[in-house]
Amino acid sequence: MKKILFATNNQSKINWFKDGLIKRNIELISLADLNLNIDVEENGKDAIENALIKARAYKDIVNMPVLAMDDNLFLEGVPDAEQPGTNVRRVQGKRLTDEEMLQHYISLVNRFGIDGKITARWIYGIAIINDKEYTYTWSKSDFYLVNMPTVKRNVGYPLNSISINKKLNKYFTDMTEEDKLQSEEDESEIIDFIANSLEG
Repeated sequence: MKKILFATNNQSKINWFKDGLIKRNIELISLADLNLNIDVEENGKDAIENALIKARAYKDIVNMPVLAMDDNLFLEGVPDAEQPGTNVRRVQGKRLTDEEMLQHYISLVNRFGIDGKITARWIYGIAIINDKEYTYTWSKSDFYLVNMPTVKRNVGYPLNSISINKKLNKYFTDMTEEDKLQSEEDESEIIDFIANSLEG
């Protein structure tokens, strides 16, 4: 089985790709598995640049392929100066806890939203360094960020508590497995990209 280091401490991100990659005979190794955690300054202009910065930093210290991921958040109607962009969890230089993130984004919805909601979109970037550098970017369907959080929490993904699927009109945290299958976007291309990058 091939192994690739996923340069993240976010278990939810690891779980996102783990099963699909196992089916392709690829094992995701976490930073915790290798007892690694270096301070990487993610100062790129977009998700791809930040993913490359992380992947390069870890590739310098491990002898295996490295995968890194970053995401940008775009909010309709929010001024450029206050767009989260690549700093979804970092505001004015401070890394927010899950609860602080919720409060910050509820505040943005209250200030710039209409009827307690804002249309939002995630834009993702993946970088893999094997023998070469490979990058892939994609975006997910629009959803609403709202100012009324549900009581359920997804550790590592706090915004799921104020995110509503437009089609189903349900909080992300309240969606059943059947709901997720119904609204799931095909991510086979991402799994293919990762697998193909390891072929060299």
